[in-house]
Amino acid sequence: MIPTEARSRTLGEIVDALGGELVGPRDLRIRQVATLDAAAADEVSFFASHHYRPQLDRTNAGAVVLGEGDRDATQRPRIVADAPYLYFARLSTLLNPPAAVMPGIHPSAVVHPQAQVAPDAQIDACAVVGAGAVIGAAAVIGPGCVVEAGASVGARARLGPNVVVRTDCAIGARCILHPGVVIGGDGFGMAESEGRWEKVPQIGRAILGDDVEVGANTTIDRGALGDTVIEEGVKLDNLIQIAHNVVIGAHTAVAACAGFAGSCRIGKYCRIGGAAMIHGHIEICDRTIVAAGTMVRKSITTPGIYDGFFPALPHRDWMKNLAHFNRLHEHADTIRKLEARIDALERGKH
Repeated sequence: MIPTEARSRTLGEIVDALGGELVGPRDLRIRQVATLDAAAADEVSFFASHHYRPQLDRTNAGAVVLGEGDRDATQRPRIVADAPYLYFARLSTLLNPPAAVMPGIHPSAVVHPQAQVAPDAQIDACAVVGAGAVIGAAAVIGPGCVVEAGASVGARARLGPNVVVRTDCAIGARCILHPGVVIGGDGFGMAESEGRWEKVPQIGRAILGDDVEVGANTTIDRGALGDTVIEEGVKLDNLIQIAHNVVIGAHTAVAACAGFAGSCRIGKYCRIGGAAMIHGHIEICDRTIVAAGTMVRKSITTPGIYDGFFPALPHRDWMKNLAHFNRLHEHADTIRKLEARIDALERGKH
């Protein structure tokens, strides 16, 4: 979570800033956002699904954001918007802006004399900035972070506690890296020699474009030869593993615990569900949706929704199905033979 500074607004100030139609008093002051069930009289909530109509009827919210088709669903003060949830997200940002940058270098931080740190950047306690590293304007390097030699952090980027940006890697402007993220660790490159493994040096970089957000404890490996690239606007959840030389296209979103094997390429505007597994050296085209838990073994060249997994079953049922599954090749041979016999019989009739 990025530190924020809550700031109340009147309903009039909110619609002046964000648009929408206000039905109710302009001077009602809103302190915070909340769910319909939990909202108090100085808080605002949103209504975007009729599944939540009972909560709307009993809410204590001071105001509600809803769509044009629901403008009369409540008599409470309300803001009518084309996309209620998007409006609510922007309203939450308006009420909870990021904490102001506090320029300066904490006395316990270690900054190499050859590093370049913008005068208005914030370097927090126990952070380390290596030789030749570049910290951009109004960037925040959180407590315990390590920005190694030759790495760069773009303007207004924010690194949470204990983020590591390894040698020569680059973080774009306005990126958000949550606690524990590691950018540019070695990819898993090993060559086998007489039953033993020899490490292959990973000499590429990891590059993040502008406006990328990376969730807690996600790891993005550096390239083996070329670079691992996360393009602009990509949003990554917690606990994701991205291997060496992966490319993830602009504005793609990935949910938690997904894994990307080396050298796969993900298109722009894709959505990858939680715990999806993407094999190496394949491509997924733009605007593809991969459902949670899906394993993708081959390239996807046509946009659409793709999924494939076995839902949970009672153990006894699963073992029965597994026994049949393990004999599918035998059943396929039997079916081919039967088809051939039927075909021969049909030809005999003519």
